[in-house]
Amino acid sequence: MDLKEIKSILENGLVVSCQALPHEPMYTEEGGVMPLFAKAAVQAGAIAIRANSVRDIKQIKEVVDVPVIGIIKIDYPPTSAYITPSMKEIDELVEAKADIIALDCTRNTRKDGQTAVEFIKEIKQKYPNQLLMADISNLQEALDAYEAKIDFVGTTLNGYMEGDVLPSDPNYQLVMDIHNANKDIPIIAEGRIHTPEQAVKMLECGAFCVVVGGAITRPLEIAKRFFNEIKEYK
Repeated sequence: MDLKEIKSILENGLVVSCQALPHEPMYTEEGGVMPLFAKAAVQAGAIAIRANSVRDIKQIKEVVDVPVIGIIKIDYPPTSAYITPSMKEIDELVEAKADIIALDCTRNTRKDGQTAVEFIKEIKQKYPNQLLMADISNLQEALDAYEAKIDFVGTTLNGYMEGDVLPSDPNYQLVMDIHNANKDIPIIAEGRIHTPEQAVKMLECGAFCVVVGGAITRPLEIAKRFFNEIKEYK
């Protein structure tokens, strides 16, 4: 699918993030769990899935017929970028046929020393037809990535940079700031969206579509929120 087709699918829709890392209860070595979450999400009306790892992307694409935003989370110490941080991961995600590839486009450092803008340009030169999503943390990163011809901008990493104070609520202001700065930027709102009302508010603030993960596909996080509220009551 090209950019126009993908945008027609994503606009004003819900993307469900189906991910589990090795230390989490829903992770298994053989996989098979995330495709079930993806099937449930699509049956509920999700218009796309965000997934981590080649294995999960391939398994998910076997059971649902919606676009997949693919990432690979990997650490390259002592550098700090961990979401699709090098061309090696880009190559693997292209091979896995991720419809959109998301990558760290913050000030985080990469092992090759490239800036986010330099990395975007290198990817576009190698894979001119591959759609890309910039995971950013602030307004300037969003504007820089879009100027470098990124296809979508996601607020995924807002609040998660070193030195940031992590708020409990979604950052509506960041979405509004990006939208007001350039209304052509397709903003994918992501991060700390826990209720349907918050998702709708993101769209009202100018988001193109919304990604929800922890509130839907991470039972441990969901259960903890219930537990913490009850504990506070007691």
